[in-house]
Amino acid sequence: MIATNAYAAFTNTTPLAPFSFNRRAVKEDDVHIEILFCGVCHSDLHQARNEWGGSQYPMVPGHEIVGKVVSIGSAVSKFKVGQTVGVGVMVDSCRVCRNCNRDLEQYCAEGMTGTYNAQERDGSGITQGGYSTQIVVNERYVLSIADSLDLKAVAPLLCAGITTYSPLRYAGVTKGMKVAVMGLGGLGHMAVKFAVSFGAEVTVLSTSAHKQKDAEALGAKFALSTDKETMEKLKSGFDVIVDAISANHDYSAYLDLLDTNGKLLVVGLPMETPKVSPFSLITNRRSIIGSCIGGIKETQEMLDYCAAHNIVSDIELINMQDINAAYERMLKGDVKYRFVIDLASIK
Repeated sequence: MIATNAYAAFTNTTPLAPFSFNRRAVKEDDVHIEILFCGVCHSDLHQARNEWGGSQYPMVPGHEIVGKVVSIGSAVSKFKVGQTVGVGVMVDSCRVCRNCNRDLEQYCAEGMTGTYNAQERDGSGITQGGYSTQIVVNERYVLSIADSLDLKAVAPLLCAGITTYSPLRYAGVTKGMKVAVMGLGGLGHMAVKFAVSFGAEVTVLSTSAHKQKDAEALGAKFALSTDKETMEKLKSGFDVIVDAISANHDYSAYLDLLDTNGKLLVVGLPMETPKVSPFSLITNRRSIIGSCIGGIKETQEMLDYCAAHNIVSDIELINMQDINAAYERMLKGDVKYRFVIDLASIK
């Protein structure tokens, strides 16, 4: 067993606090990773506070992990000691179902095993995430990371990055297409970066006028979604819209902005079921497409693409001891655009 220091949620109403536990001993196909950085995803807060239900405590959140390989099992062939690697939202799947065999492990028929707050497939306990000093993961779910990138800014790519890269690729976004991004946060800013790099003409739709400067700095246009005249002019104007809004909202108003065969790509998770008008769908043969992260192969493709094009997240580095304040700031939208924990702060 491997003694590990971490921060954990002990109940849904108490602040995260120091926690010590044991990682499993390294099996023949495992990679033992010293965690350097871990991104803070909004879903960490949802699960720590049991806002989605099903939370299990104590819970060590964190699924945007970057670190160095400390040791490997005897059967590991893809990684070596000292290599920079990453771990994302999942650490296992059934490996035999149709989706797993199509490199779509995120849609595993039995359900993927989350990096935290999930039952280990061998029944040995609950997975614990990246707000910790180390982790042990089967090599199939470990990713290679280029040392040329700013490693602390790479961490959010393991969730926010692949969550937006995958649907944009699925929708075939390429040069000359018109893409809108709803919400300029952790997910939204990555959607903008990817769509711009693919050659699309990108517009940020936001209720906050002060985000115009940020949108333009990322290479996008800006439209205030509360301005009725502006929204009227944008009707049927986009090929693809990425919906990265986690607040409750009406899909219909944004569906009306899609051109013929337009696609609304849903990656945000509102607490309430959004409203959808069938008339907004049948007009222009529009569609709503949900997307959940990406498979391991596609995530590696995304990381390699980011290395080739020097794409990373815009982050604010924090110490582990500041996580509870970071959660409160995140609720207020007070971060550009992702908090990342420096795990050296609890070693």
